[in-house]
Amino acid sequence: MRELAANQPQTVTAVEQYRALLEISESIATHRDLSALLHAIAQRLHRLVNFDFIGLALPDAGRNTVRIHVLESSLPTEVKEGFEFPIEDVTHEIVWEQQKALVVTELEFERLFPRNLELLRKEGIRSVCLLPLTTAQRRVGALAFGSARRDAYDQADLEFLRQVAAQIAVAVDNALNFQDAQIYQEQLSRERDRLRLLLEVNNALVSNLDLRELLKGIASCLRRVIRHDYTALALYDPARHVMRLTALDFPEGKGLIQEEMVIPLEGSAGGEVFATRKPLLINSLDINRFQSPIARLAEEEGLKCLYILPLFTSTRDLGTLALGALAEDSFQQEDVELLAQVASQIAIAMENALAYREIAELKNKLAEEKLYLEEEIRTEHNFEEVTGESAALKRALSQVETVAPTDSTVLVLGETGTGKEMIARAIHDLSRRRDGTFVKINCAAIPTGLLESELFGHEKGAFTGAIARKIGRFELAHRGTLFLDEVGDIPLELQPKLLRILHEKEFERLGGTRTIRVDVRLVAATNRNLAQMVGEGLFRRDLYYRLNVFPILIPPLRERSKDIPLLVRYFVQKYARQMDRRIETLSADDLDALTRYHWPGNVRELENLIERAVILSPGPELCLPVAELKQPSEVPPSVTLQAAEREHIVRVLRETNGVVGGPRGAAAQLGLKRTTLQSKMWKLGIRPRNHKT
Repeated sequence: MRELAANQPQTVTAVEQYRALLEISESIATHRDLSALLHAIAQRLHRLVNFDFIGLALPDAGRNTVRIHVLESSLPTEVKEGFEFPIEDVTHEIVWEQQKALVVTELEFERLFPRNLELLRKEGIRSVCLLPLTTAQRRVGALAFGSARRDAYDQADLEFLRQVAAQIAVAVDNALNFQDAQIYQEQLSRERDRLRLLLEVNNALVSNLDLRELLKGIASCLRRVIRHDYTALALYDPARHVMRLTALDFPEGKGLIQEEMVIPLEGSAGGEVFATRKPLLINSLDINRFQSPIARLAEEEGLKCLYILPLFTSTRDLGTLALGALAEDSFQQEDVELLAQVASQIAIAMENALAYREIAELKNKLAEEKLYLEEEIRTEHNFEEVTGESAALKRALSQVETVAPTDSTVLVLGETGTGKEMIARAIHDLSRRRDGTFVKINCAAIPTGLLESELFGHEKGAFTGAIARKIGRFELAHRGTLFLDEVGDIPLELQPKLLRILHEKEFERLGGTRTIRVDVRLVAATNRNLAQMVGEGLFRRDLYYRLNVFPILIPPLRERSKDIPLLVRYFVQKYARQMDRRIETLSADDLDALTRYHWPGNVRELENLIERAVILSPGPELCLPVAELKQPSEVPPSVTLQAAEREHIVRVLRETNGVVGGPRGAAAQLGLKRTTLQSKMWKLGIRPRNHKT
């Protein structure tokens, strides 16, 4: 290696050199692309300077490398555009730090930068000339000439090439500035697109509080910047410790993946992301390591690439957002960075949407509770039905105290008017759910077509007349107690849905797809023989067993004769106070008549009788309408048992409008098989069509 002396023979004329410099200047003015510029310069220099290759080397100080950006070579070469090699101490010190030209006349004898010698020798190069490229603003790099001849560059060549390098330095600096400007412009464009996307996502988040509409808005915004086919929102269900696919946008899907699918935390990609709070990029090969059913469905759907992000805020872990594509390697690093920004926005929006939904549902529930409680206030609770000292009643109340602290289902059995609802209320009041709502529904009082809506609620448009969403009694009783009175009147077709909620604590509203979980304690009541109905096929056996966990039998009033004086005293005081009357006495004969009466209507019949007696009593003595109390033994002798039976069947047929079979027919009301009742009617000469109301 040597620096050439000042006086070496000049092999070309100055005119030729100046003409070449002028041509180079013209090339610089007409070429902005570095590669095209260097090719043009190389063509003009060939007749003035001996070289077999010309290259532009730009150092990367951060990586301690030099990168060949443009190369013109007449030799077979392995050095391609973009080739990198380490910065040599000597060349870096002389060319870059000292800004001096460096000429190596014979590479065979060079020892100062051996790491590059082998490469240059393989290329057939014997001598090189390196010149710094520097402008008034900055140091740009180096211009390299190489020749297959030894000692190819003399002092005259060096002086000329210094002038060439000065011009090329300006051109390279301009070109690099132009490239930087383009890169910066592209970055600005991408940043603008990202900011626009973030703004659009933000607008979508602000304008949508419904989770499904929110996800569609997000997917639409993201597709304009990130190519993907599948967008899914999965929310964590703390009650079951799983995630549920709450919203899905997959226009090209086959329908294998659907909303409301359960995603286990174990063995699923979404579960891993949720547990670690770290995003996960999955390709078609990675997906095989997950064993969950939804992973297999994703494969069958043809998804080749998935990117799953955790959604969480400072106060709540919400779930995951998944983007999928039908093509491999669809997500780039810049997409991942953008999605990380979007995920934090989406998490906040999801939390707001969930809060809105919870508030809306709570508002609806409170409105329903208000209407329900107003109705309850207008309805007498008849707590007196559990008043008494008889052993039979005390036995039933003891059972109430035993079962109330548990959450077990209770089946209250007893005749009409015995106080089954009051027993249900007592169970609720003595349970840990006492601060929750006690909700009741009489299954016999609601038409069959409306009972499902009353129990489970319905969505807007679920059926004709469903102009708004309605919350059902099960939702209303969440964390409280639901009392199903006359449970034997629930239609067979509705019983499986009731069985499901008893087993799984979940259901869907009529016309809805979202699964709703509730925590409800069920107390059922009936005056019918459910076991007999099971045998006749009128009631599901599995539902009967599920309801009959803890049966409580309420004794009829005729078996509680000891309690009648206590009940009479209570009812007299109640209605005398209401009517501003003063009732002080009741004859012993009247009290005896009350005690001996068989009370087919039980406590309710007794209460109605006392209310009429108070109305009819102008003075301090209770005027009891004893004539209304007819014992079975007082039936006229001329009325035979067969006639009494016929009269009873006719009365029931009138009540059922002549209907014999079915859950509301006369046979069910009488506790008989349909065929048994039809046989009796034939013997007694009864025709149902003659007894319609």
